[in-house]
Amino acid sequence: MGQLIARRIVVALPTLFLVMLFVFILQRMMPGDPLLVMAGEERDPEVLATLRQLYRMDEPVPMQFLAWLRAVAGGNFGVSLRTGTPVLELIGQTLPVTIHLAIASIVVAVAIGIPMGILSAVRKGTAVDYAANIVSLSGLSIPNFWLGIMLILLVSVELRWLPASGYVSVFESPIRSLQTTIMPAFVLGSGLAATLMRHTRSAMLEVLRLDYIRTAYAKGLRPSAVILRHALRNALVPIVTLSTLLFGQLLAGAVLTEQVFTIPGFGKLIVDAVFNRDYGVVQGVVLCTAIAFIAMNLIADVLYIVVNPKLRTG
Repeated sequence: MGQLIARRIVVALPTLFLVMLFVFILQRMMPGDPLLVMAGEERDPEVLATLRQLYRMDEPVPMQFLAWLRAVAGGNFGVSLRTGTPVLELIGQTLPVTIHLAIASIVVAVAIGIPMGILSAVRKGTAVDYAANIVSLSGLSIPNFWLGIMLILLVSVELRWLPASGYVSVFESPIRSLQTTIMPAFVLGSGLAATLMRHTRSAMLEVLRLDYIRTAYAKGLRPSAVILRHALRNALVPIVTLSTLLFGQLLAGAVLTEQVFTIPGFGKLIVDAVFNRDYGVVQGVVLCTAIAFIAMNLIADVLYIVVNPKLRTG
């Protein structure tokens, strides 16, 4: 297990370096200069020169990149060009919000997608199978932002059951937190549930055709035991992989949903930073997102071994 983790980390380091390099270079290629806004309307040349020296933007781009790498290695992600706030502080304020939303969305996706996939596979070719496929295709086709707006109009405006926007931490008020999280979590989770349903169905159909499943039925085992204890466990490997990757995707891809529900999360932070050309914040957010994807892949590799005992001696 330790060797597996070490190998994955060594392989991931070049990927992480390339991500950092591309983001740094592409940002510098964007039109506009954020320091012009900071210098005020007069744009005094002396003020601009001071700011460029302060943020090391008077140096060649390769030197700026190396300086940033050294700072990141020391745990310093820089400061926001707009507010002067340390980037790590901004990430620390917004990342827990998005993690909370991502966990709630994965729970919704798993609670809906996996049972639907199992049911669709077991009832292949029946009305239940067709209905599950229609629901999954609808979940994949409906844009998140449209579904979010429709839910706000129906649940918040018409029925007045839940607040239309905002976010409350679970530590501040668990009930209020649930009320502000349930709609965006359903919006994000419904699309993921459709993906999980399709993969669960395919994996279960492959397993249900194997000889040991027929043997289990022939021995007189209950259908629920055969499906849940034998078939599902062996079908879980691709499902676990997909779930972990979807969680990493949620950390970076909840932008539109956070905008619709006015949630001060990671997505809103990166959108504001891109529009304001806040180099330090964009670099820090992308770096954290890349680390999250690498971590999710590593967790998936570890869960392979936990879920499938045959891999422990492979």
